[in-house]
Amino acid sequence: MTDRITVELKDGVADVRLVRTDKMNALDDAMFAALVETGERLKTQKGVRAIVLSGEGRAFCAGLDMGNFGKMASGERDGGKSSTGSSLVTDNRTPGGSNRAQHAVMVWREQPVPVIAAVHGVAFGGGFQLALAADMRFVAPDAKMSVMEIKWGLVPDMAGMVLTRGLVRDDVLRELTYTGRIFEGEEAQRLGLATRVCADPRADALAVAAEIAGKSPSAIRAAKRLLELVQDGDQHAILKAESAEQAALIGSPNQIEAVLSNMQKRPAAYAD
Repeated sequence: MTDRITVELKDGVADVRLVRTDKMNALDDAMFAALVETGERLKTQKGVRAIVLSGEGRAFCAGLDMGNFGKMASGERDGGKSSTGSSLVTDNRTPGGSNRAQHAVMVWREQPVPVIAAVHGVAFGGGFQLALAADMRFVAPDAKMSVMEIKWGLVPDMAGMVLTRGLVRDDVLRELTYTGRIFEGEEAQRLGLATRVCADPRADALAVAAEIAGKSPSAIRAAKRLLELVQDGDQHAILKAESAEQAALIGSPNQIEAVLSNMQKRPAAYAD
């Protein structure tokens, strides 16, 4: 998969890069496969404490490969089949409810550790939805983003409707979806779609990921589980989960190490 994605793990940070630079990291069948395979592997890989997701070359991800639109232009209907022949609606759904294309995005939201997307160049359509899967989005001021599917007579179908919940107002999402207009980094931050705007998103993302990797991995994973529950859980479920996560952390080896390292004013040595 290294012709589509590379991964370098250093000091707890997995530096994940889309490397199909000749096509601005557009999503073809091989890229979908690489996103799923890489994401699933990182879920259980020992030593991963934070992930930075970025694109090499001129763009983060230009969206669906143009070849796919060429096939659509033939006018032949395929009964809702994907490029691999599976049904978009019914076949091969994950336990979380995703089809293959959706899972290429949702696998990054399902990571047990924080994910930071570093966005530069363009993030259109499926590429924009991929960025939405991250816990945080660090975006270049001149990065161009769009919910672009309407341009091609389509709707967002790579988990965008799930991932925008809680990020933007309903009417704003409707406007972006109905028009497909392009917006840049500063507006993305104002709308709630970018966490921060920075001159070098990848460098800043790696720095924040390194800071996260230096914290207790047990507490970070517990915090992410709680934050995911906030999206859909009711008040009683969230309050109970807070208590359960805290009870599991108090007195655990990593929590003791957090206290000792702070009291002794030394770097912490956490266990994965």
